[in-house]
Amino acid sequence: MRALRVLLIVVVILGVLFVVVDRVAVHFAEGQAADKLRTTENLAGTPDVSIKGFPFLTQVASGELDDVEVGIKDYEASTGKGAQRIRIDDLKADMKGVAFSGDYSSATASDATGTATIAYDELLKAVKDDPVDLPLGVTGKVTALAYGGNGKIRATVEVAGIRLPVLGTATVQGDTVKVHADGIPKFANRALDVSEVKIGELPGGIRLDTVRAAQDGVEIGVKGSHVRLAG
Repeated sequence: MRALRVLLIVVVILGVLFVVVDRVAVHFAEGQAADKLRTTENLAGTPDVSIKGFPFLTQVASGELDDVEVGIKDYEASTGKGAQRIRIDDLKADMKGVAFSGDYSSATASDATGTATIAYDELLKAVKDDPVDLPLGVTGKVTALAYGGNGKIRATVEVAGIRLPVLGTATVQGDTVKVHADGIPKFANRALDVSEVKIGELPGGIRLDTVRAAQDGVEIGVKGSHVRLAG
């Protein structure tokens, strides 16, 4: 009986030690992954990396992590206009099936989904110099963007010194966020685009999937496959 009690105590102690070692290892790995991602993507700050699942050490032994969550507070994306960049806030991505090389120099997720926000002032900076082609050959420019309620964007379009309020719907077409004016008849067989912004060079090769107007900016959804975290 005494021997069984001692054995149980030893098993419990070993279990606790395994959990402690596992958590220390995962914490170290998260820090290393964050530093590697910062270098790979040339980020201004260190991202948040959270490796999910337990135990971590058995995942390492298999060469693949089940679930890794990445958070980047500020990311500068390309707009395709020379050196012009656009800031993306609170980019959060959930990476599934992250396979890594033996020396940990590279890591690739089989699938990834995520969300982020682009503030209206960032969108405005990207489009304020672009002409807005209106019906009858009239040209205007966007001078303000804000939330219009009910999932709409409120744009102010200036034409010949006159500022016109326009409600618009945001959509994704490839790597571009477009705002289509509501309530204005189509001309030339197409809807009127109040503005459009290309969002390129997203981390790891993820791409735009969805967009929705919200109070603080447009909320974008991203997704990708074979997404590179490092290497």
